[in-house]
Amino acid sequence: MDFKDLEVWFVTGAQLLYGGDAVIAVDSHSTQIVKGLNDAGALPVKVVYKGTANSSAEVEKIFKDANNNTKCIGIVTWMHTFSPAKMWIKGLQNSRKPLLHLHTQFNKEIPWSEIDMDFMNLNQSAHGDREFGHIVSRMRKNRKVVVGHWSDPKVQDRIAVWQRVAAAWADAQNMTIIRFGDNMNNVAVTDGDKLEAEIRLGYHCDYYGIGDLAEYQAKVTDGDIDALVAEYDKKYIVADNCKKGTANYNQVREAARIETALRRFLKDKGAKAFTTNFNALHDVNQLFGLACQRLMAEGYGFGAEGDWKTAALLRTMWVMAKGLPGGTSFLEDYTYHFKGEKSAILQSHMLEVSPEITAQKPRLEVHPLGIGGKADPARLVFTAHPGTGIAATIVDMGNRFRMIVNNVDVIEPEAALPKLPVASALWIPQPNLEIGAAAWILAGGTHHTSFSYALTNEYMEDYADIADIELVTIDKNTTVNSFKFELKVNEVYYLLNKSLI
Repeated sequence: MDFKDLEVWFVTGAQLLYGGDAVIAVDSHSTQIVKGLNDAGALPVKVVYKGTANSSAEVEKIFKDANNNTKCIGIVTWMHTFSPAKMWIKGLQNSRKPLLHLHTQFNKEIPWSEIDMDFMNLNQSAHGDREFGHIVSRMRKNRKVVVGHWSDPKVQDRIAVWQRVAAAWADAQNMTIIRFGDNMNNVAVTDGDKLEAEIRLGYHCDYYGIGDLAEYQAKVTDGDIDALVAEYDKKYIVADNCKKGTANYNQVREAARIETALRRFLKDKGAKAFTTNFNALHDVNQLFGLACQRLMAEGYGFGAEGDWKTAALLRTMWVMAKGLPGGTSFLEDYTYHFKGEKSAILQSHMLEVSPEITAQKPRLEVHPLGIGGKADPARLVFTAHPGTGIAATIVDMGNRFRMIVNNVDVIEPEAALPKLPVASALWIPQPNLEIGAAAWILAGGTHHTSFSYALTNEYMEDYADIADIELVTIDKNTTVNSFKFELKVNEVYYLLNKSLI
């Protein structure tokens, strides 16, 4: 995934009413804005100016061309002057790419001593953008609206957020998720409608038996294993009883064998995410925790126990956050620490937590695992660093998908966890444990989450708009009563929307 391979198209709206000189001025201003946006260095994706649209035919062609261009991940529109919105109807009807409406103008301030009617007629984005905004709303098209001068860093930051989300949306549209085994133990929340998910979100979930991975594992050579174990030695603190010549060294090598096979399998299948099932580990030496941890850090989505929706969302959030400080990881709610205002949730999993979310140098250790019935697995042990992040999930509500986002504050554990040899994070859900956990449960949230330090609510809001799915957010302003009311209103909205369809 490389943002350098992508483009966002910039289209300016105008008309021929004001004459040829006006068209030349509009084009010049647009060119300078696009150059300014690209030169500022704040945007991860290049903006490409696609000209000024002065007619319905020109608008329609641009949108159709965008649909068929794999590099184009979204369209930015700006009405330099008064652009009659009827000419945008055909283009919007054909549009299948994310849309951002940039409500700006070329000049930053009013030229008080020089302004005349010619200037007013040419520079009327305050007028033209409202006309355009009406037709987009009239057609019920989701879009992001960014208001402010194009040179303002705050404006550029909001465009950058949308670009990252649009890139993640494009990435999801051909996302293959490998599911080793099926959903585990009749768990409801990790399952869902895969067909509707492919229609709505782009996720394509393929089942494979663990024997398919075992075939790849059999082709891994000792040389492959030696190279990967050498990498472990450089990147991690290897426990004394895991080094060459010790009792657990062969288990480290088996973990390297599994990782090599899994990486090759995913690459051959063109997969971006995968799930595991510890009830189905035939012909595999151990539950592949270390491989999952390292592959997550490389950008693969992961979900435990067959949780394909979390695996897909984790990949999407990793793409959004690519190159930003912080990290993303799969996590699971395990146990509570009730201590008044500092009440928190210990997040972990049996093995699979990404090392992207720690400032420590992880320890490579091997310990018994009282589940799965296999040999002792290798894993990276660490604690997530303090900071603020978001925990997100997507659940199937029957008549729609719901995204739930909770702002969380990761804190330092009060003491070491010497008998818990797994990676973990301790966080306080905003606004506090009592309200945050109650709201999450009321919304039907999963026990698995996709976590990120790098992302904010704005990313998830943009994603939900593009995907056209429900979004509920739990943050410092949430109360249980207001949240319950929001859920009830949403239920009415989606029931009414379905009946109208």
